Amino acid sequence: MTHTPKWNAADLPDQTGRTAVVTGANSGLGIATVDALARAGAHVVLAVRDTARGEAAADTVRGARGSVEVRRLDLADLASVRAFAAAWQGPVDLLINNAGVMNIPESRTKDGFEMQFGTNHLGHFALTNLLLPYVTDRVVTVASGAHRMPGTRIHFDNLNLAGAYRPITAYSQSKLANLLFTLELQRRLAAAGSPVRALAAHPGWAATNLQGADASALRRAVMRVGNRVVAQDNKAGALPTLYAATQDLPGASYLGPDGLGEMRGAPTMAGRTAAASDPASARRLWQASEELTGATFPSSLGGEVTAQTARR
Repeated sequence: MTHTPKWNAADLPDQTGRTAVVTGANSGLGIATVDALARAGAHVVLAVRDTARGEAAADTVRGARGSVEVRRLDLADLASVRAFAAAWQGPVDLLINNAGVMNIPESRTKDGFEMQFGTNHLGHFALTNLLLPYVTDRVVTVASGAHRMPGTRIHFDNLNLAGAYRPITAYSQSKLANLLFTLELQRRLAAAGSPVRALAAHPGWAATNLQGADASALRRAVMRVGNRVVAQDNKAGALPTLYAATQDLPGASYLGPDGLGEMRGAPTMAGRTAAASDPASARRLWQASEELTGATFPSSLGGEVTAQTARR
């Protein structure tokens, strides 16, 4: 019987001449994604809050055929998001919405949003809509198996979870929002006749520094053990994102590891909950996100494709 090797970063198609923007690119899944795309020939922009850390991360990408640069972007500050987009020139072949915070103590963004919802969803929502006129190929948003947590829903009557904050509830809501955002973005792109595709991916359990900020000391301890025993490294965790970014897949596809419980393994199509597949909730979330951020689906898209038919 012939053994067929599973897909890995060595299988990336040539990315020469293409430009990718990766948010949260100075560590973990982000820098692994940057490294793989640059080695395949892409020019990769590390969109990071701390440019000093971003430059240090960029310095680790040595011997790549492509190139890297660092630009400041704070997803917890809509003014920073708008400034990043306003300064952009030229095509964006790949926009990879990777940055995120997880299970942190209650706090607020510069604009007063609950930090996890504001960073993981609203910041990326605004960034995507502002950059869409430049995007030529696809938008990949990094979600999580946490959207499956029992009882997870979008708290439309209290998106900031004011008076009802729990770190896991907030994180799970933000990751469900990532999937609903992808669903509605793809609907709008298709309605506009755009060739751009929206996809999502999750890393399974990847050992990164994301877990280190958990509000619970007990969960931090459990995560440390899990990172040693169960988790993949960041390069393996980035594979579903890279697969979503470069393979010929239908819009709104969701990728994850193929192993037990989607915890680790090679990239494959992943499952999602009914709540993450609900078009009515996706449209409602989109409308709420527009109202909160002031960012709307653009009237023109990359490649001079108009979006007049994608109106609500």
